[in-house]
Amino acid sequence: MTIPALLVALLFVLLYGSIYHLLRGGGIGYLLLYLGLSAIGFGLGHLISLWLRWDFMPIGQIHLGISSIGSVIILVIGDWLSRIEANPESKV
Repeated sequence: MTIPALLVALLFVLLYGSIYHLLRGGGIGYLLLYLGLSAIGFGLGHLISLWLRWDFMPIGQIHLGISSIGSVIILVIGDWLSRIEANPESKV
């Protein structure tokens, strides 16, 4: 992958993470979490699309469609897992 393709991918990663933060809210910690989760999901989606040779909405060397789907899925799962609260009180 070339440097311009990586920069375009980074632009989409930042866009998805920022939009998700705008929709869900939270502080700076959640923003960093969403940006990281978006990067992980985008990368996984891109690797899966390369592995299975799926071309859905390609932009140059980036498989934007599957990468975007991967980013959204990881964002939703990560957000759900981050909002689970531990119950320190034992009921036994």
